Amino acid sequence: MSTKQTILIVEDETNIANFMAAILQANDYIVKTAKNGQQAETMISSHCPDLILLDLGLPDMDGIQIIKSVRKWSAVPIIVVSARDREYDKVEALDLGADDYITKPFGTSEMLARIRTALRHGITAAEAPNESGIYKSGGLCVDMIRRRVTLDGEELHLTKIEYKIVMLLCLHGGRVLTYDFILRNVWGPYTDRDNQILRVNMANIRRKLEKNPAEPRYIRTEVGVGYRMPDNELIVTM
Repeated sequence: MSTKQTILIVEDETNIANFMAAILQANDYIVKTAKNGQQAETMISSHCPDLILLDLGLPDMDGIQIIKSVRKWSAVPIIVVSARDREYDKVEALDLGADDYITKPFGTSEMLARIRTALRHGITAAEAPNESGIYKSGGLCVDMIRRRVTLDGEELHLTKIEYKIVMLLCLHGGRVLTYDFILRNVWGPYTDRDNQILRVNMANIRRKLEKNPAEPRYIRTEVGVGYRMPDNELIVTM
């Protein structure tokens, strides 16, 4: 029985779709392609791909509509691959449920790395992140059972809010979390707080986690969009 993973490319430019397909096939993925939104929606429901590479500028609809539609019934990883480089477009796609956003033109190594990360995230957190685990990245260890954070074996003392931010980023390791997503999940869905309170807390967290806060290793900023932690290792306890 084949264990290859299936990737659906939703792209109306044939040369780009063929290039992406060739790279993926050379890396042992099964590839399906769709040239418009209607065809994509049909193939997503019929083929149930393991991951979707989605262009936003489709001839019959905006790719944003596909993200909205798919997220009503599926948690399949979606990586947007688009020429749109405005912060607004990135934030909107990520807030609506895209797992990642790659701006054209892109390098093949970057695309493959993002795909591997999204596929791992899809396996470990298909419907919702599992909070009963241990996150490790380098010298950082977050024990979500004991609510304990250590760095190079030494325990860190975080405030309640700081811990909630760190745990949220760990649970979505490798994925960009927008400012709005973090605010809603840490301070509540009806919060009226702005990004400044998040930036203040993040600065305090980095002073505790990072040897050089100006060059962070564990919490990286996606300028104008949000934050991302590495997707190194998430050990889920049974």
